[in-house]
Amino acid sequence: MTDTRSGFVTFVGRPNVGKSTLTNALVGEKVAITSEKPQTTRRAIRGIVNRPGGQLVVVDTPGIHRPRTLLGQRLNDLVEQVLGDVDVIAFCAPATEKVGPGDRRIAESLSGYPRAKKVALVTKTDAATRDQITERLVEVDALREDWAAVIPLSAVTHDQLDVLSDELLALMPVGPALYADDVVTDETLEDRIAEIIREAALHGVRDELPHSIAVTVDDVADREDSDLTDVWANIVVERDSQKAIIIGKKGSRLADVGARARAGIEPLVGGRVYLSLHVRVAKEWQRDPKQLGRLGF
Repeated sequence: MTDTRSGFVTFVGRPNVGKSTLTNALVGEKVAITSEKPQTTRRAIRGIVNRPGGQLVVVDTPGIHRPRTLLGQRLNDLVEQVLGDVDVIAFCAPATEKVGPGDRRIAESLSGYPRAKKVALVTKTDAATRDQITERLVEVDALREDWAAVIPLSAVTHDQLDVLSDELLALMPVGPALYADDVVTDETLEDRIAEIIREAALHGVRDELPHSIAVTVDDVADREDSDLTDVWANIVVERDSQKAIIIGKKGSRLADVGARARAGIEPLVGGRVYLSLHVRVAKEWQRDPKQLGRLGF
């Protein structure tokens, strides 16, 4: 009987290098929301990957960035905390972009977490040429001398994902699984629903609005004498003008958000959903410690 291994891995990198997409691809189910907007991830979301040789717990974290608000600072603090606790840190750089100062800064900062083993990943290989991939592997390899592995992969086509899983598992400590094998995340149902609604609300909005959107779920309840699940939720923004954008002309945009969100929530609860969405304004919540606390940051 070979020893089973289990432990925690987190992906780090600049915003939008594909960390959440990679988390979902490894888990085989959507546990982290994705969007083309940077700074989409706001919590440490744990996705669980079961392999024949053991279990990986993937902690999806916000991208590391220069914070402009109290929320931004708290997100960076959260990343720091996670990095101090995991067994393996996987640094991500997209094959499609040259390694820049931001990547170098993040790669250097990993020396502050001596306990964790370090792996480098060149992501988004499906969107890059062979020459770009080769060039990126050389650049990434040169960032540190202690990479345990350097792996090119694509979360979209699943190319090399098995290689990554096996490599990560081999670096984990020997020990039993940390979660039951039918669990894909430790997020609560309410948390997952809130994130799906936020993903729907992020779709198609531009400029500073994405950062101003938060979602709270008041209640999730099975309706009596019906197969419907009722969900009551709020989309929170910072200004009245943003509220108008989210609602849209005659409520058209909010209806679209509701339809998108419902499509994501129904598979999660295993049935039809009645979704009641309200948009409310919490002035400058990203900078207000009290409001941040209320919204769970």
